[in-house]
Amino acid sequence: MSVYIFFLLYGIFFGDRLIFQPQPSSYMDTDQILKLKTIKGAIISVLYLPNPGAAYTILYSHGNAEDLGDIREVLHQFHEHDFSVIAYDYSGYGTSSGQPSEVAAYADISAVYNYAVRKIGLRPDDILLLGRSVGGGPSLNLAVREAVGGLILESSFVSAFRVVTTIPLFPMDKFNNLHKIEALPCPILVIHGKQDSIIPFWHGERLYERANPPKMNFWVDGAHHNDLMRSAGEEYWETLERFVGLVEEHRANSKGVEGKNFHEKLREEVKNPFGWGKVFGCVIAPEGEEWDEAVLQNTGKRVSSRLTES
Repeated sequence: MSVYIFFLLYGIFFGDRLIFQPQPSSYMDTDQILKLKTIKGAIISVLYLPNPGAAYTILYSHGNAEDLGDIREVLHQFHEHDFSVIAYDYSGYGTSSGQPSEVAAYADISAVYNYAVRKIGLRPDDILLLGRSVGGGPSLNLAVREAVGGLILESSFVSAFRVVTTIPLFPMDKFNNLHKIEALPCPILVIHGKQDSIIPFWHGERLYERANPPKMNFWVDGAHHNDLMRSAGEEYWETLERFVGLVEEHRANSKGVEGKNFHEKLREEVKNPFGWGKVFGCVIAPEGEEWDEAVLQNTGKRVSSRLTES
């Protein structure tokens, strides 16, 4: 019992340090890197790759131990396959300031979403959230509280601590995706490698099982955690094309009305007078004008025309 209490307390007070592993930045700030201020006060780095012919924009949340410089080739592949792309570094990653945490990650992605909608002028239902690995946490959290076209979870987990324990031993888990996914109002695509040894395949299976329709899955034979796109090859892009078709079908059927009503209802359910809502151990980002105004302070500031190696 004492051992359990030790790990419980350790997880509560040091859980974010266990999850987030920022490395030295792989790039330097250039005039292509935007700087946005989040509700938590961090100044995060953002890369926007517009594509004039694109119908949809991918809002990309990357995995652990990587930053915008590490994923630039991946982002350009999305751009080459007719998507616009907007990606960011979490607080404390790359050239972003601040300290990484679950709460900070929610603030980070919300700042990017608000910038995309309010400053760039993107329609919410033209935004597809893609969260890889730990990036599935902030992506799913945003998808249950803001209108988006669809959500893609790639190699993500049911919750952070269950990557280690497999069963829910700790009540104060991080990124409780399995619980939140039941409230998801938009189409979802769950992608996972069958040979993933970092976040095992069963995480993807459980997330897909728990999600409500409309939904798709893409299980990649022979793919591990960090080679999924390469292992999947052209089938990866064919799957995304089919998912776009599912998103458009859902949009035509719902006409956005159900999504709006759902989000209003969800906000009422999770509203908490102390700021951060708690729903069975899930952190839900704060709502209202205070959040919206804070994330728009100092947005869009450029610091120097392409990513360069440090």
